Amino acid sequence: MRTDVIALGELLIDFTMNGTSSQGNPLFEANPGGAPCNVLAMLQKLNKNTKFIGKVGNDQFGHMLRSTIEEVGIDSSYLLNDSDIPTTLAFVHTLPDGDRDFSFYRKPGADLMLRDTDINEEMFEDASIFHFGTLSMTTPEITKATLKAVEIAKSKGMIISLDPNLRPPLWSSLELAKEQMLKAISLCDVLKISDNEIQFVSGLEDYDEGIKFLQDKFNTKLICLTLGKDGSRAYYNGMRVEVSGFAQANVIDTTGAGDTFCGCVLNYICEHGLDNLTEDNLTSMLTFANAAASLVTTKRGAIKSMPNPNEVEELIDRTNS
Repeated sequence: MRTDVIALGELLIDFTMNGTSSQGNPLFEANPGGAPCNVLAMLQKLNKNTKFIGKVGNDQFGHMLRSTIEEVGIDSSYLLNDSDIPTTLAFVHTLPDGDRDFSFYRKPGADLMLRDTDINEEMFEDASIFHFGTLSMTTPEITKATLKAVEIAKSKGMIISLDPNLRPPLWSSLELAKEQMLKAISLCDVLKISDNEIQFVSGLEDYDEGIKFLQDKFNTKLICLTLGKDGSRAYYNGMRVEVSGFAQANVIDTTGAGDTFCGCVLNYICEHGLDNLTEDNLTSMLTFANAAASLVTTKRGAIKSMPNPNEVEELIDRTNS
């Protein structure tokens, strides 16, 4: 069976705030997460075939993560276990506006133990898109593994997709973060980048100027810029298309919204390709992705909270009626 999308990167537990105990202590819910697998979980909801490459600890959290991605349909054949290093954990503190602050337990975490010797050509046989992020480029060893995967995927003619997913606490310096993000962007055909990330990587406040900075430097075919609740933009072949967001009154947790959006974009590319896209194509793609991203913010976590296509279409129809 052909694989639509293969992703590589971090798979971890997001502990999200979920009220307080009777003693007044904060309660945290253990939600399976990690940006690359969040993307794949959305693709599975859209009936695509996906595989994940990564490493978790040989512990209760690692076992939980494996069973979770298998439950949603992601092929776990290339998910490895590390017997010495525990599964990476992230504590997500939700702010009053729904935004988040992260505390990571990853010095190291099992996801960082993936090595280039774990990557081989067989993983990429008969696949269409390879997706990754820069959290698998924070140390020299995991960077080597990631770049080997990109090189093999390119040699197979696969479309390369990137979500930088900047998390400052996970980098030894912001200078290294910027350097690695630019290196990763130079390798991709499809870039999903957020408003704060384009400002960070370009050094420019204006989003369009930041995108132009990347376009002048690299040959990225499609750049999708996410603007939070304000929607998103697509930059493609000289076109700039913007679609408003879908406001939700009951936002609980914005974790995974960008990954949901990214999964929808990759789904559109699976079905329509990356050549000869029109303004109408880009508008349809962004509309669906924006709606799906807004729906995931009404639940905690990401992998198990992805909306199904009927829910997304119903939201679009309600908004347009």
